[in-house]
Amino acid sequence: MADPYVPMPDDWQRALAVVAHPDDLEYGPACAVAAWTTAGREVAYLLVTRGQAGIDSAPPEEAGRIREAEQIKAAAVVGVHDVTFLDYTDGVVEYGLPLRRDIAAAIRRHRPDILITLNYHERWRSGDWNSPDHRNVGIAALDAATDAGNRWIFPELLEQGLEPWAGVRYVAVGGSPYSGHAVDVTGTLDAGVAALDAHREYLTSLGVGHPMGDARDFLEKKTQRFGERFGGVPAIAFEVVRV
Repeated sequence: MADPYVPMPDDWQRALAVVAHPDDLEYGPACAVAAWTTAGREVAYLLVTRGQAGIDSAPPEEAGRIREAEQIKAAAVVGVHDVTFLDYTDGVVEYGLPLRRDIAAAIRRHRPDILITLNYHERWRSGDWNSPDHRNVGIAALDAATDAGNRWIFPELLEQGLEPWAGVRYVAVGGSPYSGHAVDVTGTLDAGVAALDAHREYLTSLGVGHPMGDARDFLEKKTQRFGERFGGVPAIAFEVVRV
């Protein structure tokens, strides 16, 4: 039997979540975000794309508008009111200096204690292959956590008034197959469900019977499964990477 999860560190006040697409956070981590904001912690979101390629029946410009609006609504449900979009093209996000620079700039601007991102490994827990957007954004976020603290990396950020910030202590990675920590979401599961359900047009586009289309069923099963390794309470698991 797998080892029990240990509680996430709670010695922090500000977090910046950096993910590729609208809805990435709502498939689990947002339940934990709701617990953190309820406890008085500050969380901001940075979305690398607007999810333009996510709705097959809608052209990218229209899909991007829909999904941006849904993400802003979903974030507000869990107490997040600072949501920024970087305007990279959904589906073809490349790892590289521009992405590292943009994330490092956001870190310097928000000055978080921790980062939150999504699984950057090749595969999910299920063994399914992970998308390049998730992988590239996750790795770039990890690298940007240290880039942000070095004034000689991206010195042009200094010209924008963005002073170095070396205060990021770790990155919490949702959806990782190597998770070892968890957050009790007993009191915020409903908020997490409402946040995922805020992506209504996107969820409807998945089609009838899609396993990720029913927000409550999906999150209740996920939090129950994680809870089996966390004292039997509904939980969301994270990999914690020290930086």
